[in-house]
Amino acid sequence: MQLNDATFARFSAWMREQSGMHMPESKKTLLQQRLLNRLTARQVSTYEAYLRVLQDPDEVQEQAIAVDLLTTHETFFFRERKHFDWMQHEVAAWPKNRALKVWSAASSTGEEIWSIAMVLAHQLGEQADWHVLGSDISLRVIAQANAAHYSLTRADGIPSTLMRKYCLKGVGKQDGSLLIAPVLRNKVGFRQINLAAPLPEIGLFDFIFLRNVLIYFDGDGKQDILNRVLKKLKNNAYLLVSHSESLYGLNDSLKLIQPGIYQYKSLAGV
Repeated sequence: MQLNDATFARFSAWMREQSGMHMPESKKTLLQQRLLNRLTARQVSTYEAYLRVLQDPDEVQEQAIAVDLLTTHETFFFRERKHFDWMQHEVAAWPKNRALKVWSAASSTGEEIWSIAMVLAHQLGEQADWHVLGSDISLRVIAQANAAHYSLTRADGIPSTLMRKYCLKGVGKQDGSLLIAPVLRNKVGFRQINLAAPLPEIGLFDFIFLRNVLIYFDGDGKQDILNRVLKKLKNNAYLLVSHSESLYGLNDSLKLIQPGIYQYKSLAGV
């Protein structure tokens, strides 16, 4: 069962409308593979017929399934470790009477947000005034992140000290798995957010992780998302993207601190 170029272009346009994400021609095979089972589930024989299903305004659930399949990406604990080492150093002198808020804007299955929480709990204390928000467009990965339950095979990146303090190893039927400790789960919240749409009222943050997100959007989409996200940063706060990403020329209020880390200097000074 093949997906022709014209139909792929229509799928790409549909995805842009739904999520803002740009799907170049190089993603054609990925789209075919990830959606193939949905053709069977919906009892349609071609990708063209499945696209017609997605274009039906009444097919809200199927639309959500397709977006989920096409936007979910692999992640792991303490990915790009230097970012977490930098953050630990940065918050070491954080005033005890000042709340600290972090947003993981595309938290996927949760490894990033739990890595952040481990760093903050270890450095600031478990009872300090800090909170982390995780968001994603996919309700499925939000549910997985919120469950905070992972295979031990995914835990290689967790430093041993933090592993002992904040991860509960499964026994019996749960052998080979880990559960994030309740003391961290009490400091973290999740919600569904589409970064390509107007953002909800979530307050302002001291750190925003937007890593490996903008690479999936073209020029205008990238600029729009960046502008929306920056409105959620406090003045002098920090935006983190992947080490391999550059925001050069996208916003004059961002100052590069080190690879992937920018400080936001509001042009309004507030």
